[in-house]
Amino acid sequence: MIHGHGDDLSFYDHPIRLNFSSNVYHPARLEELFNHLSHCWNHVCSYPEPAPETAERLLADALHIRPEEVCMTNGATEAIYLAAQAFSGRHSCILAPTFSEYADACRLHKHKVKFIYTPDDLTAQADLAWICNPNNPTGEVIPHADMLALIRRHPHTLFLIDQSYEDFTSERLFSPQEAADLPNVMIFHSMTKRYGIPGLRVGFLTARPELAGHVRRARMPWAVNAPAIEAAIFLTRHEKEFRPETGKLLEERARVARLLESRGIAEVWPGKTHFLLARLRMGKAPALKRHLIERHGMLIRDASNFEGLDDRYFRISVQTEEADDLLISAIEEWLFCE
Repeated sequence: MIHGHGDDLSFYDHPIRLNFSSNVYHPARLEELFNHLSHCWNHVCSYPEPAPETAERLLADALHIRPEEVCMTNGATEAIYLAAQAFSGRHSCILAPTFSEYADACRLHKHKVKFIYTPDDLTAQADLAWICNPNNPTGEVIPHADMLALIRRHPHTLFLIDQSYEDFTSERLFSPQEAADLPNVMIFHSMTKRYGIPGLRVGFLTARPELAGHVRRARMPWAVNAPAIEAAIFLTRHEKEFRPETGKLLEERARVARLLESRGIAEVWPGKTHFLLARLRMGKAPALKRHLIERHGMLIRDASNFEGLDDRYFRISVQTEEADDLLISAIEEWLFCE
């Protein structure tokens, strides 16, 4: 789904001053990273490593796993497409509503795709189970114990678990060490999300060596470019300095959810991360999105194109209290004053 994601700033003539549409962590303070990269531009005059093995070794050491249990990719989305390619032609179940790229990648590589709406709907016929946890767009988190029980009930199904938003929840999720220990689990991770660098495209997956290696063989040479490799190395070495302020984001998410519901604007899907999915009590999300762009220079995510959702759903990623209050006032203006 090239057209239809959040952060689609390039499609609008109106200047956007507040962007709530992307789940990328906007308050990230990246001056030190930018300063480091400014001294590395000479690297673009040479080819990067054909496979980003230096960054993979450093990352594996930081995660306390072996390098062969890590596969770095050009963003987590490339990991999704590589996994679909590596296991082409299989039966895939996708827990919906969720990120569209799982289905797009599966269809591209000739999978038989079935959407399920609860984990209990997973059948023994599924070769692959695609689960986003925390889930985009709902923000829901499947508890660790429940996920582990599900995996054990289906030992012949490969679970592809997208934990791109793992740094934005306080709930316990699978660790890279657990992924490396379990025979039927692969986890996708996103430095893009963790550090707020979507333009650099850095992701990775963790799994047992035989699973990671199977995907690695599908990866193109030089898939991860030199600045992205440099960023991955720098951020891995300085990870503690760039951690998102998850607690504050979750507190603000709870406050915004209360306001949306108490003021009769929308019903909010229960979630445990920094973004929220809401269903308007009146009106349609595409019309609200247009109003916010044209009148206020604000951008939200129209969520009507997610499998299983209708045109009353929208998604926002919380920002500062001041910015979020401006958004709520603008939505009230559209709902009650138009």
